[in-house]
Amino acid sequence: MNALAIAAASPQGSISLVHVVLSVLIFIVIFFGIGFLLNMLLRMTWLMAIIYPIIVILIIDEVKIYEYITKPAYAFKLLGVKFMALQTADIIILTSGLVGAIISGFVMKLLRKQGYQMF
Repeated sequence: MNALAIAAASPQGSISLVHVVLSVLIFIVIFFGIGFLLNMLLRMTWLMAIIYPIIVILIIDEVKIYEYITKPAYAFKLLGVKFMALQTADIIILTSGLVGAIISGFVMKLLRKQGYQMF
């Protein structure tokens, strides 16, 4: 059985509403914090929002990074299968991380506008 068939046949578990709400809050806080820290270190406001899709790919994909170079057709096909297999709760949770990264960018812009030089 190849990896595409295994990914498509993976068991779909259920997740409670409490877990979804807590996961959303955790993802917002984590990626807000990472975006805030990256901005303080590198002074690039939207860096976290730009690299977040790569992080999402690393979270959901089971392909090694080098396989995107050595076997791109296989790797991207498997990535498409994994994206299509995402449940609604997974999409909501992963989107909340992007929201946290975007919020950190707006907070940085606001802090700079108010005259804080360290941001």
